[in-house]
Amino acid sequence: MTPAVTHDPIRLRDLGHKAIAGAPLTPDEALALYRGLDQPSLGLLANDVRLRINPPHADGKVRVTYIVDRNINPTNVCVTDCGFCAFYRSPDASDAYVLTRETIYKKVEELIAKGGIQVLLQGGHHPRLKSDWFAELFRDLKQRYPQVWIHGMSPPEITHLSKLEKRPVRDILIDLKAAGLDSIPGGGAEILVERVRKVIAPKKATTEEWLEVYRQWAKLGGKGTATMMFGHVETDAERIEHMTRVRDLQNETGGVFTAFIPWTFQPENTAMGKEFLATRGGLKATVAEYLRTLSLSRLYLQNVPHIQSSFVTQGMKTCQVGLAMGADDFGSAMLEENVVSSAGCTHPTSIPEIERHIKDAGFVPQRRNMMYQPVETPGTDKFGNPIGQKKAVVSSVEA
Repeated sequence: MTPAVTHDPIRLRDLGHKAIAGAPLTPDEALALYRGLDQPSLGLLANDVRLRINPPHADGKVRVTYIVDRNINPTNVCVTDCGFCAFYRSPDASDAYVLTRETIYKKVEELIAKGGIQVLLQGGHHPRLKSDWFAELFRDLKQRYPQVWIHGMSPPEITHLSKLEKRPVRDILIDLKAAGLDSIPGGGAEILVERVRKVIAPKKATTEEWLEVYRQWAKLGGKGTATMMFGHVETDAERIEHMTRVRDLQNETGGVFTAFIPWTFQPENTAMGKEFLATRGGLKATVAEYLRTLSLSRLYLQNVPHIQSSFVTQGMKTCQVGLAMGADDFGSAMLEENVVSSAGCTHPTSIPEIERHIKDAGFVPQRRNMMYQPVETPGTDKFGNPIGQKKAVVSSVEA
């Protein structure tokens, strides 16, 4: 039974102390905090947990990390017809595409020229591109650009290949890993609750199928991220149910997820936009709703080391505020993004702007890789501190 909103200050105080101490909250306790606390109080609790999990370095400075990568979508062809997606095209659409190998090379070379270290490779569920096509691409990229990390193939894409080829998920993952796949992004999770998935993505991987991909990937020694797209037809209790599944799998696998990344549904240009906005009184998720959910995720997912604030959907200022409310990562200085921008949500930025916003929020920017290890940039040590009077080359590069 879903608990009613509680304003019992004693209970809320005790639950807050429990979270700060690191004890796992139950779903009902998390919902009580979400519904019973004002945002500043929720954010302060989340910040305390964030500082315990990711404390200041020996120099006393608190780092906020970010990565420089590029989102490359090899194809926009998809047969799942998700109502929330403005990016996909049917196989016979006039603007459907599969990128040529030469186009992909050019994109990777542009990434490297701007100091990037990772490609995020994901796209649609193409009915004719099988795992051997992707494996050949990964091998080719690793041979040409061995320094570039391949973060690719979301769980629904892996599930799609498994069904298309009538082969186990594990076999697909083994082949792609051998070809050069380094980690898996958490896309396609949306809300890991079947009631919701049947409404917004009935042809996509089920909750259990999404989890099973990561279960098998963990057995192969792999890592990845977990995401949540909210602010459509789910309830706040279902958001917590989603987080519970992430938390349980993190415990089961011994830590397959490096980070949790919540973002809000962007309804513009999507098939379900008008209909589902109507169910929310004509409004998409507010900044306050985003920040409350971000803070709750830090309180609830204490076995996931990092929480990412999303400037891609929220804008730089909201992302900056999120750094004081539980988040420790600014996401990606994304050199290319096509999925969210297809829904009319664009917040272009540059590496200097990311670093400026991190500094203005009172933190030290730290470039990282997918494993959250520090990455050195010209003129700095591995913690981002200036060496002598040199100025980081990246500060003059527009991403």
